[in-house]
Amino acid sequence: MFDVITIGSATLDVFIESDSANIVSVSTKSRRSDFMSFPYGSKVEIDDFSRNLGGGAINTALNFAHLGFKTSTVVKLGADEISPLICENLEKSEVDTSNVIKAKEGLTGFSIILVSFQGDRTVLAHRGANATIREKDIDFNNLKNTKWIYIAPLAGESNKLLDKLSIFCKENNIKLSINAGTTAIKKGEKYFSKIIETANILVLNKEEASLLTKISVRPDSKNENFSENFIHPDIIDMLKTLRGNNEVNVVITDGKAGVYAYDGEKFYKAPEYPAKVRSTLGAGDAFSSTFTAAMEKYNMDVKKSLECASVNAAAVVEVFGAQEGFLTFDEIEEKLKNSPEFKVEAMDKSSTDVKV
Repeated sequence: MFDVITIGSATLDVFIESDSANIVSVSTKSRRSDFMSFPYGSKVEIDDFSRNLGGGAINTALNFAHLGFKTSTVVKLGADEISPLICENLEKSEVDTSNVIKAKEGLTGFSIILVSFQGDRTVLAHRGANATIREKDIDFNNLKNTKWIYIAPLAGESNKLLDKLSIFCKENNIKLSINAGTTAIKKGEKYFSKIIETANILVLNKEEASLLTKISVRPDSKNENFSENFIHPDIIDMLKTLRGNNEVNVVITDGKAGVYAYDGEKFYKAPEYPAKVRSTLGAGDAFSSTFTAAMEKYNMDVKKSLECASVNAAAVVEVFGAQEGFLTFDEIEEKLKNSPEFKVEAMDKSSTDVKV
């Protein structure tokens, strides 16, 4: 019996850090965009370089295992030299590989991560076998033997599995946590609403939440019952819309502004846990998988789970690599004990029942 099975992508990530990178901002009347640039046609010095195994399913599986959960993963690997490296690394970390799919041809996913001096990153991704997971590739009988299924963002053809997996979880009384990803969300609210009906946890960022709900966060929204120290009313509307009449716990991440959540009774806001950012890659995977693990460990306590997830995500961004900074629950508790100023706020649903 597994505690959790993760499903999603597996990649070899090559991290490249160069202080020669320029951050270029371009503004129009309605928006501003930032770009990472290098001198065209030149040879650029690299200040740091490393290779790590990554991908949403791998990052989260390794985190779940590090947190003490019995873990397996469903990923599809290519017929290349990277495939055995991924399996070896999973087994070394005590992640079960019996559900790993090995293609007879093609390449394993591969990414080049360009890290700026600010810690943010630009990812050049080749999806490879990640985009070709099909229903026939998976032994669904093996998936029945778990408490949770965690679905990381699925790419390409693999995204068609989301509907099937959500129905499978409902039919087999398996708890479902989804880190949606833009590809699935672009299918629209009608498609995604059926999936939300079966999920226990839904994690997405503010941009994805806006895309799915068609609600934009207005900079001039004001209401006498709204505190600037709590949650913007448009984000409250997003949370309510996403939950609907379902039992899903909705979490919206908002970068440096923190994280918001709604469990049907209360709204929560977690500030960003203090960290010296070196690379933001893997922070989202660390957050969403730690939140899911803590919800299981602490009997679906959203406030406690937000605390744990924020601390573990902060630990990951302080190191160079998506899996290097993982903490155990004991280490998370120690950090929380030594950070009394870090608090997750909560507000009753009735306090927000006002028209904005």
